[in-house]
Amino acid sequence: MKIKVIDLFAGPGGLGEGFSSYEISKHSFFQLMLSIEKDFYAHKTLRLRSLTRRLLKIGNKEIYEYFRSANPLVLNKLKKNYPSIWDAAEKEAVLHELNSKNKTKTENLIRSALKKDKNWVLLGGPPCQAYSLVGRARRTNENRIKFGKDKRHTLYKEYLHILHKFQPSVFIMENVKGILSAKHKGKMIFQNICRDLSRAGPGYSLYSLSGAAALDSQGQWQKDAFVIRAEQYGIPQKRHRVFILGVRNDIKRKPAFLNPNKNEVSLAMAIQGFSSIRSRLSSGDKFHKWLKCRNEGLKLAGLKIRDGICESSGAEFVAQKNNKRWFMADPHMDGILNHESRSHLAEDVMRYAFSAAYASKHGKSPTVFEFPKSLLPKHKNLTRKNVPFIDRFKVQVRNKPASTITSHISKDGHYYIHPDPAQARSLTVREAAKLQTFPDNYKFEGPRTEQYKQVGNAVPPLLAQKIAHVVAGLLEHL
Repeated sequence: MKIKVIDLFAGPGGLGEGFSSYEISKHSFFQLMLSIEKDFYAHKTLRLRSLTRRLLKIGNKEIYEYFRSANPLVLNKLKKNYPSIWDAAEKEAVLHELNSKNKTKTENLIRSALKKDKNWVLLGGPPCQAYSLVGRARRTNENRIKFGKDKRHTLYKEYLHILHKFQPSVFIMENVKGILSAKHKGKMIFQNICRDLSRAGPGYSLYSLSGAAALDSQGQWQKDAFVIRAEQYGIPQKRHRVFILGVRNDIKRKPAFLNPNKNEVSLAMAIQGFSSIRSRLSSGDKFHKWLKCRNEGLKLAGLKIRDGICESSGAEFVAQKNNKRWFMADPHMDGILNHESRSHLAEDVMRYAFSAAYASKHGKSPTVFEFPKSLLPKHKNLTRKNVPFIDRFKVQVRNKPASTITSHISKDGHYYIHPDPAQARSLTVREAAKLQTFPDNYKFEGPRTEQYKQVGNAVPPLLAQKIAHVVAGLLEHL
């Protein structure tokens, strides 16, 4: 019998994908029963993924027609032709907000998914904006909400309520590192959260997935013990997040822990095989105009201009014969999803070309101090002694793991410049998704900005799959 899984605050489904794809002897060990998400577009992605998973399981390839066309009429056709599969996908992926007003509906959804099963797994990461270190630094400019009054501090209590009420065998809670230093009403939030989680329902033992001791000699939760550095576990980005593994006290088996990889996975390895595409100009885009801007940036970096750049700026589906790509490539895909470049200001195209060329020559991204005068942004704070964000234009270096993919990638591409100087652009949604280890046939729904947000907010499925292995070791003999 498969172990049931429920994913709260699911986003586009990274945690759930990792657990649902985990197999023992080619058989799925977990069954994702319910993914709850309040964001409209992330929910559409969750539902589509559930539909895709179910169709491919029975050998049905009709979903590829939707991948190629993004035509809603194709989805309507699938809904009509496979009503039971569509209904199952809608029952699994639910558009719903977790809050005190909706408790009854939340409980009914979970009760319906679990039936009477007592051995199951709860996943989830309560929204993390309130704890984000960068978000806190900028909070005075974000609706002037005082950090101490931000209701997102207490969203973990919705998660806590489910622990109390339904008492899963194991839970995984994920959040940003900022939660370790955040305070609420003068008290350290993380210590309160760990205390509450350990006392929920019948009681839970909390563990670090890295194997570090969870408690110090004074009985305080060791904050840094719960930080998982994704690049140490085969994820091609330096993503550092807090993961708490909770095991119900009646389960006496001690968990194994994540095994670090011997070698890091580089950005180049992760995105190899993707079509070269150019960026676009946000005003009056023409290839010859774009090319002139790009070449100016290359010239300022002293790089020989390379000819033969593709004139295409990509699309929601880029037709391409399947090359062998790193991790979860789909042999039936005849193209690349969500692979469309952004539009940039002419000055930014020059900066991107210069930055990528500089990184090619020096093996590192330039700071603003290494930019030629003509490319410096017209910011007043550039004249300050301590310039903030000196790496405002950051190239993702080929032979290293990428920087953390965050939801900020939706706002601009300055921090996520593609390493190829010839393309002079930021990463596409699909490239960001690949660095997050989403499978090639995982389509993100909604406008491109919303797709970027979803990718940036997700847990890498490959990391989630490795966590699923740890959890399976606790539950396989129950």
